[in-house]
Amino acid sequence: MPPITRAFIKASLLYLVLAMGLAVFQVLQPWLGLNISGLSPVYFHLFLVGWVTQMIMGVGLWFFPKYSQQRPRGSQTAAWASFWLLNFGLLLRAMAEPAASAQPAAGWLWALVLSAVAQWLAALLFVLNVWPRIKER
Repeated sequence: MPPITRAFIKASLLYLVLAMGLAVFQVLQPWLGLNISGLSPVYFHLFLVGWVTQMIMGVGLWFFPKYSQQRPRGSQTAAWASFWLLNFGLLLRAMAEPAASAQPAAGWLWALVLSAVAQWLAALLFVLNVWPRIKER
């Protein structure tokens, strides 16, 4: 299994555990005397982008047909950039969402924009990198 695939899959499994832990924490908030707003979007992003999307990207990089003999998975630089941009955007979103909910005018909204742009660029790089590998036999 290539290192980039392992990175995507291991990260996705960590996000699965984080998302499920956050789900439990959200349910326990009333009993803990807490009311932290903005956690539902964080849960959704950790689950869908962190777990599902990264699992799909990792497996896709591994199983799609080879690009060429010299570069079987396309550009490794694009693949790693996609990984780091996606995770940067996701972690920034996880911090900025509750902060923006608590203090909307404190600059956190720009952090949310930056996180969305980083995740979009990650998806764009992934698509551009695997697109040539989707071909007829």
